[in-house]
Amino acid sequence: MKCGLLVTFSLLAMVAQPAWADIGRVKKTTGTASIERKGARVTPAVGTSLLPGDVLVTGNGGQIAVTFADNTRFSVGPNSRIAVDKFDFDRTTRSGAFETRVEKGSLGVVSGQIAKSRRDAMKVRTPTSLLGVRGTRFIVNVPE
Repeated sequence: MKCGLLVTFSLLAMVAQPAWADIGRVKKTTGTASIERKGARVTPAVGTSLLPGDVLVTGNGGQIAVTFADNTRFSVGPNSRIAVDKFDFDRTTRSGAFETRVEKGSLGVVSGQIAKSRRDAMKVRTPTSLLGVRGTRFIVNVPE
């Protein structure tokens, strides 16, 4: 009986992983591309999970396409460095907060549910500006 309860609790713990752990997935990657995660470099492939704090890096000719849990889509262009500083999404209320930093390069965005949930729920920072996103499509280009 004790063994059965232990197995049941173990399975529940595995199912009850925090929703924030996997915030999005790589949908496409070409050329030189990587994900910097806690001091390590991950080579992205289709299906690679993203975590809060990840930095998407592309080299000459590199690109990364990502779809986030709220259906926001990113297209990272060549020679770019894009940090996903914050991603909190409540799948029940379809609201949250999303903060991204474009350090250099280009980022195409189709905003998802977070941006539509409330004013300034999604923010994109550049070295010289802060964009408050309210549900739209846009491109950010930050020269080196």
